Amino acid sequence: MPYVQMPKDLTKVKTKVAFNLTKRQIICFGLAAVCAVPTYFLTRETIGNMAAMLLLIVIAMPFFLLAMYEKNGLPFEKIAKAVIKSRFLRPKVRPYKTENVYEYAEKQYDLEKEVKAIINEDR
Repeated sequence: MPYVQMPKDLTKVKTKVAFNLTKRQIICFGLAAVCAVPTYFLTRETIGNMAAMLLLIVIAMPFFLLAMYEKNGLPFEKIAKAVIKSRFLRPKVRPYKTENVYEYAEKQYDLEKEVKAIINEDR
């Protein structure tokens, strides 16, 4: 009897659309081809074949990174957004501040005491 291995965690299984690629990968690879291939054909006469090929790789690499890189179930742009927020946008030192509830109760008690004193003065 044949045996088929079944993954235990089915949340990691991704739906494949065509050529065993996900929809995200197909879109990113298509964008890479649309941007990089015309650049190669337009620049190979002026800068040479080898330099044009290297330019093609440099232009297509970010799209491949967006398509393939994933860590802990998060795509590259979400990881990059979190890193940028934590490193550059948020303050480096985050002081620990507490809210003293008893201070509010003490202020309320003092205010009520003051109100009672004013009322007793009027009589």
